[in-house]
Amino acid sequence: MTTAPLRVALGGFGAIGQAVARRLDQGIDGLELAAVSARDHEKAKANMAGFKNPVPVLELEELADVADVVVECAPSKVFDLLANSAIEQGRIFLPISVGALLPRMALIERARQTGATILVPTGALLGLDAVRAAAEGEVESVRLVTRKPPGGLAGAPHLVENGISVEGLSEAKLVFKGSARDGAVGFPANVNVAAALSLAGIGPDETTLEIWADPGVSRNTHTISVEADSARLTMTIENIPSEENPRTGKITALSVIAALRRLTATLQVGT
Repeated sequence: MTTAPLRVALGGFGAIGQAVARRLDQGIDGLELAAVSARDHEKAKANMAGFKNPVPVLELEELADVADVVVECAPSKVFDLLANSAIEQGRIFLPISVGALLPRMALIERARQTGATILVPTGALLGLDAVRAAAEGEVESVRLVTRKPPGGLAGAPHLVENGISVEGLSEAKLVFKGSARDGAVGFPANVNVAAALSLAGIGPDETTLEIWADPGVSRNTHTISVEADSARLTMTIENIPSEENPRTGKITALSVIAALRRLTATLQVGT
């Protein structure tokens, strides 16, 4: 018996959305692109000009009507609209703005009631499988140190509100030290990785975060340190920033594609 492919809708059609859409249009077994949403509908249609199967450009709240899976890859200010519509209709919801999920944990209980699933992609991080495994035992501490080129942090609410400048730096500058929860609020476009790590491990209040503006790095760099009764983990990833958006690593879109592929894969590797 042939199973109908899962229909995927993309809430956002920027650097991440377009990369994911192109891969779906090229063909992934068991998946099909159903629709996208974008602020500028005409521009979105133009960006699909080379697609084999262009799809409709809909409003954000319409995506869950035509899809089994809704991917959030839009500015975090529209998170509620996408999340609520997907969860109320019992869809699979993939949020990229993971930091926006932390103050909305009631969505998890609502998803349980409606039959929806919230699937957080690994994104620009690494090692979440190991952290999740360690969290089945006793974890003493989880720490994330993020280093980014200063331009990738410019304009973050925490910097603006505290009068912290990252211009003209000649050496690395510590611009934030605190919990993952507070970091996600102060740097909503930068540290969704911290939110994802906290959800995989010991929670947003116990996960500690440092953010450095570092003129000596050209890649967004994240180092995880975990002390647990099962293992000591130290892992570092250096992500190449997207040309379209230096706040986002190229690997983020690939992580979404991998998460989508896993939904229908016969062989799945990793816990």
